[in-house]
Amino acid sequence: MSMILSASVVRVRDGLPLSASTDYDQSMGTQECRKYFKMLSKKLSQLPDRCTLKTGQYNINFISSLGVSYMMLCTENYPSVLAFCFLDELQKEFITTYNMMKTNTAVRPYCFIEFDNFIQRTKQRYNNTRSLSTKMNLADMQTEIKLRPPYQISMSELGSANGFAHLSVAEYKGTGKISAAPHQRLEPVTLPGIVSFVLSLLCGALNLIRGFHAIESLLQNEGEDFSYVIAFFLGTAACLYQCYLFVYYTGWRNAKSFLTFGLICLCNMYLYELRNLWQLFFHVTVGAFSTLQIRLRQPQGKSPDYNV
Repeated sequence: MSMILSASVVRVRDGLPLSASTDYDQSMGTQECRKYFKMLSKKLSQLPDRCTLKTGQYNINFISSLGVSYMMLCTENYPSVLAFCFLDELQKEFITTYNMMKTNTAVRPYCFIEFDNFIQRTKQRYNNTRSLSTKMNLADMQTEIKLRPPYQISMSELGSANGFAHLSVAEYKGTGKISAAPHQRLEPVTLPGIVSFVLSLLCGALNLIRGFHAIESLLQNEGEDFSYVIAFFLGTAACLYQCYLFVYYTGWRNAKSFLTFGLICLCNMYLYELRNLWQLFFHVTVGAFSTLQIRLRQPQGKSPDYNV
């Protein structure tokens, strides 16, 4: 018998489950599929917005939109058009019921578990296809699936290493390449972080302007020292790299920020004769403040009861 077995709503950026069916089947086959649910949840940000995973007797389908993914488990013979219409209804209702601020700031798993009431009602309708009164929606979805079929995730693309899933790079029609390396998201930006970012840009701009003035002075006076020009441009590069480290996550991020701050200090020490004490204090203080903000803005972690 073809039917929908369970469904869940998951946040894309970290795989946090927001809501799920509470009456799922306890058979061995479906329990195995729930493991695939968790494995896929950790890779949603790298996958296209519409996918299907075939797991023998069952299929896992999901769609993603506005940072939230809607996943469902059904039998292998359940029509693909009905499956994605079901997910589309869940998506529309969830977006209508909960704003993005709530979903983005959610910390505990299943904090929207009351949405299961709508999941159950919708699942019952779609499991009784004779009662469906959405022929127009089905026709639209069928056309859309023909034009842009869901990406088929093969079982060979799923693996388990140290408890984490691994998905190989795959090309999806209309979406381009999927990055093989997961993009690590940082914690939300704070007001001091924004201030440090702007001040670093300002210091970089000041160094750049002084660097061009030093070049003009060098062209007019042959006795000028070219090393001052290098010091100004190195200071510019260091300030801009601090901005980059604040916005993006990279390996050895904290060590790079301290090395960059060291370069800023060295450049200002070399430019001691061209700047007064207040200018030196400003540049070094901004560099130290930016280094602190880079250190404080760490990658987002999962809540202690994640995946409970």
